[in-house]
Amino acid sequence: MPALIDLILAGERVDNHFPWARAVVAPKIWSFAVEQLVEGHWGLLGLWGEPGVVHMALLDESARDIGVVSLVCPDGRYPSVGRRHPPALRLERAAADLFGLLPQGAPDTRRWLDHGQWGVSYPLGTQRTFSPTASPYHFLPAEGASLHQIPVGPVHAGIIEPGHFRFTASGETVVRLEERLGYAHKGIEGLMAGSDIDSAAKLAGRISGDSTVAYSLAFARAVEAALGVEVPPRAVWLRALMAELERLANHVGDIGAICNDASFSLMHAHCGVLRERVLRASDAAFGHRLMRDRIVPGGVASFLSDEGTTAIWSLIAQIRQRFPALVELYDNTASLQDRTVATGRLRVELARQYRAGGYVGRASGRDFDARRGLAYPPYGELTFDVPLLQEGDVNARVWVRIHEVEQSLSLIEQILRQLPDGPIRIDFAQTGGPYEGMALVEGFRGDILAWLRIGKSGIVERCHLRDPSWFQWPLLEAAIEGNIVADFPLCNKSFNCSYSGHDL
Repeated sequence: MPALIDLILAGERVDNHFPWARAVVAPKIWSFAVEQLVEGHWGLLGLWGEPGVVHMALLDESARDIGVVSLVCPDGRYPSVGRRHPPALRLERAAADLFGLLPQGAPDTRRWLDHGQWGVSYPLGTQRTFSPTASPYHFLPAEGASLHQIPVGPVHAGIIEPGHFRFTASGETVVRLEERLGYAHKGIEGLMAGSDIDSAAKLAGRISGDSTVAYSLAFARAVEAALGVEVPPRAVWLRALMAELERLANHVGDIGAICNDASFSLMHAHCGVLRERVLRASDAAFGHRLMRDRIVPGGVASFLSDEGTTAIWSLIAQIRQRFPALVELYDNTASLQDRTVATGRLRVELARQYRAGGYVGRASGRDFDARRGLAYPPYGELTFDVPLLQEGDVNARVWVRIHEVEQSLSLIEQILRQLPDGPIRIDFAQTGGPYEGMALVEGFRGDILAWLRIGKSGIVERCHLRDPSWFQWPLLEAAIEGNIVADFPLCNKSFNCSYSGHDL
């Protein structure tokens, strides 16, 4: 089997400054890449389009290679990847909605992001016109004795984002869950096209509010890969510090929220206090609770002061003092364990097939973390473990988060002790082009992909950002089967997929 990069080099390569490659390939090479996905040799990182071209990002974990193969579609059609590799199905449906690219042989051609309201005229000539009596979305049929359907959403109680869940149940047992998303589509990629780099960077940081650091980092690294920019060492380490603070806040908050959905509000209250302290320390250190717009192409926008450093050290001491007691409380509360253990199991083989990232994948045996697997700086100089469990239930997803809290605390300590001096941002001017760049970074949910093309004038011609939730939402459907309807909120929160990050 040829290496991924060797395969890409065999095509018409697009030159880049960074050790990854994209190539325009022949249909037979595209089909060969699909075979490697089906056989599990490579992983699918993303699939997206633009007028007349479909792109597929691939990961060769054994060789630590990432690359993109592109197929020209002069008639707007291409061989479906999802026909043989289900993780690509929703990505193909989104590309069809956005660019009119039609996957031939796809088993599911229903609209995904377009809910029949856009009235879009595509460059390829495909047109969908608005109709107030547009045909309804057809959920998958379910037949059988005693089966009934329960529709939930898209509007939910509280302030969570919109998404529709259609349950087919036999009594209280879920036989099938089918999701319909796309309600939070904002047209981010369309807004980025034609924007200058700084404006596009701000949009990237607003794709999913709880991952603003991770998205900003992915976008910045993709820009720097495209233009061959080397970021000052202090900025590299400050970026990692922000990323670990964001991971810490989200994991602590999630642990409490999962327990709250199991009617154990005490854990929710205590974890909420710890999360608030992380946000306040982040504000003291970087001037914003979520650290939005603090990572920029070329470096960072905030210089960590002595007061900010002190605030972070104080935060670490507080969490190290309080968090172990909360872990013990979780582990020794029988009524809580009764709700989380063996609930919402995700099978190991499904996690591997979908290349599930973050705590969803690691709780089901998928041993991948972009910080370690690709060792982007400064993580190659830091010591940390990647927690891995096999049970794949709600309890395992909680424990992965618990262990990652402990690892993030250690990483923050290492970063503060090794933080170099020097400038925090480099000015760069683009000459020539167009250039392309790609980056894969680890957010708290899993790996986030960023790919972009920058034109000669420094304008972003095309940018694609892929949230880990694209591969996790379908797995939630699988994990809830066989559970009771009342356990869905618990399973859903243990996955905590992003609506906004998925819908773009």
